[in-house]
Amino acid sequence: MPLLLALETSSNVCSVALYKGADLLGASELQIEKSHSSHITVMISQLVENCGYTLHDLSAVAVSGGPGSYTGLRIGSSTAKGLCYSLDIPLLEVSTLYGLAKQAIDSVPNAQDYLFCPMMDARRMEVYTCLLSSRLEEQMPVTPMVLDEQSFQEQSARQPIIFFGNGAFKFKKLQEGNANALFIDSIQPSAKPIGQLAMVKYEQQAFEDVAYYEPFYLKDVYITSPSKNTLK
Repeated sequence: MPLLLALETSSNVCSVALYKGADLLGASELQIEKSHSSHITVMISQLVENCGYTLHDLSAVAVSGGPGSYTGLRIGSSTAKGLCYSLDIPLLEVSTLYGLAKQAIDSVPNAQDYLFCPMMDARRMEVYTCLLSSRLEEQMPVTPMVLDEQSFQEQSARQPIIFFGNGAFKFKKLQEGNANALFIDSIQPSAKPIGQLAMVKYEQQAFEDVAYYEPFYLKDVYITSPSKNTLK
């Protein structure tokens, strides 16, 4: 069975997980702001060693591919690509939003009765989001969206929607009284579902081109120009 390392760095959560086939061997997570660059390689080494393996035993590396924090995604992708280059193993990518949705789907009884809407905070009333069935079939593609009271009204009128992720709390305030808008507060990015979904891709040999792979940033990075009145 393949030994797969999964990385999740798209938010303030820095998470790594190790799978042997479908079995989770171990995971490690930190929720410390700006900790990714200084902790991720140590977390990987300790996790692999604690599970009784070495890096040379890895069959592949999977990474959460975004959308999310530009800096976090860049650190995760460069770490994953570095491992794949040095160990000559394949790279796999899983959408950050699909990883969130996998957690929600697995936590809900009768998941087939709902649609699932992960939301990642993108400043002010904007989120990165998509709409998925319980089988992770795309009902609305990944997109940036500015939320208002009318968002998802048409879809939720046809079928209840479960919203989650760190952008969903903003939307919850706008949906009071909508019985078909349901919310889960406890779901955050994790390498565990990334590994689960990546194992399916591994079996399909749906590998990324390590040399040209880039995360799905979704939007250009905001760059603020210095004020003309700034004193020198």
